[in-house]
Amino acid sequence: MVDLLASVIKFFESGLFRLSIRLFFLFIVVLWASLIYWTYRDAEKRGALALYWAAVVFVFNFFGWAVYLILRPPEYLDDARDRELEIRTKEVLLGKGSLTCPACLKPVEGDFLICPYCRKTLKKSCPSCNRPLETGWIICPYCKTAL
Repeated sequence: MVDLLASVIKFFESGLFRLSIRLFFLFIVVLWASLIYWTYRDAEKRGALALYWAAVVFVFNFFGWAVYLILRPPEYLDDARDRELEIRTKEVLLGKGSLTCPACLKPVEGDFLICPYCRKTLKKSCPSCNRPLETGWIICPYCKTAL
């Protein structure tokens, strides 16, 4: 029993055990530094206070990093800009099909001659084929009648 205890004590006093302990602490320090760097870069990309969050991780270590992961903004700034641009583009595309009356601003169809709400004349009709014409046209494109 004494030999077993002596061999265990001898192992803990050996250079191999000290080296493994130092490598373990080195690993922890490198991991801590990489978490600080990653948190700074991620907070910068998300529009959060990068220096503040890096300091939180520096002071509170893994606990600060976990708090950052919980409280960080949900998306990157570039992704938010892309989403907003996509939404605006779709709104413009959807808005092209719907016209509004210039007098009452109610929705009207593209082939309406008058506004059904305020009776404002939107387009004139061709005297020959009765199709709707734009106000600036001087000839009917459907039947070639001069206006």
